[in-house]
Amino acid sequence: MDANKYDFSDIAPYDDDQFAAKIANLVEQPGFEHAVRWVLPDVDYGQFVEQLKHCTGKYKFQSRIMQKFLEELERRTTAGITVSGIDKIEADKNYTFITNHRDIVLDASFLNLCFLRKGLRTSEVAIGDNLLIYDWITDLVKLNGSFIVKRNLPTRQALDAAKELSAYIHYAINEKHESVWIAQRQGRAKDSSDHTQESVLKMLSLGGNGSVAQSLAEINIFPVAISYEFDPNDYLKAKEYLMRHRDPDFKKSQHDDLFSMETGMLNYKGHVHISFASCITPFLEVIPEGAEKQDVIHRVCHQIDCGIHGGYKIYPINYIAYDRAFDSDMYSERYTPEEADRISDYIEGQLDKVDIPDITPQERGFMRTYMYMMYANPLRNKLLATGRY
Repeated sequence: MDANKYDFSDIAPYDDDQFAAKIANLVEQPGFEHAVRWVLPDVDYGQFVEQLKHCTGKYKFQSRIMQKFLEELERRTTAGITVSGIDKIEADKNYTFITNHRDIVLDASFLNLCFLRKGLRTSEVAIGDNLLIYDWITDLVKLNGSFIVKRNLPTRQALDAAKELSAYIHYAINEKHESVWIAQRQGRAKDSSDHTQESVLKMLSLGGNGSVAQSLAEINIFPVAISYEFDPNDYLKAKEYLMRHRDPDFKKSQHDDLFSMETGMLNYKGHVHISFASCITPFLEVIPEGAEKQDVIHRVCHQIDCGIHGGYKIYPINYIAYDRAFDSDMYSERYTPEEADRISDYIEGQLDKVDIPDITPQERGFMRTYMYMMYANPLRNKLLATGRY
């Protein structure tokens, strides 16, 4: 596909020559100032604005502003971020990092924090336009290297948008020499059972040359697993599960999305581990050119899933949840009775936060089982991917 036929300005991150004007406008927005003061209550906003105005491009913005912000968030809301397999990244190559999707904001942010700490180039980040509720949010994410994924379009427009998005990703990697991040599926897996959507790979294949495998090989797909010990949104996912059980047509509001972003970003996540699998380009390069398209997509999905599932970090809560969900003691040697009691108290405390009136004991039981399955699924999928654990 010829990227030159597209004007990517509506979806691409801001160029460095746009920074001064966009930041000058951003810092005048009351919503932005409110968000900064809310996240950083002790900030000297005037001094913060001066720091922003000295950022003349994405790298300075990320290394001077975002890295410090993310490290403060790590200190306040996690027990530390650990990394494995990052040495597999070749500094002179550009990749499409595909990860499981746990947190709306922090999946890609913590990934880029790891890159900044290692002196590696950060990746551009795919973000759905459903989250761009205010103009200043659009400016902020595009200053921070995000490109926009257009959601909820009519069929014809959706196909055109998918072609444009794919063309941009191929352009970013092969001509801009930037890496990109995209989640393996649209939206987060509510039950934490992560599986790559075929539609994501079909979209990625639209913008390249040759067969599906050849097109995907052009963008150096690199699976990455992100493991949070605790998901701050777990009770909100259980709440949504119950709401859909009561009303199959239930749909979340923009306020729900904003509250999920706030909860995931600012509440405690425990240990966080990021595991890099391996770039799958060698796997793609040996697929015969005449292979049937659907079979290729299916095989690539499986390859990505195995890379992600095999990289999960398994915490005591996952073992305990597995045993509770399946009424077993298979992993009882992996945790103490005290740890099991603490996890029970944690789950009940999270369920207490569900603000739905007239929850019956049976409905609370539904949500409890759902939450245990949510924490058991990473272990289940790792067992399937590795054949052991």
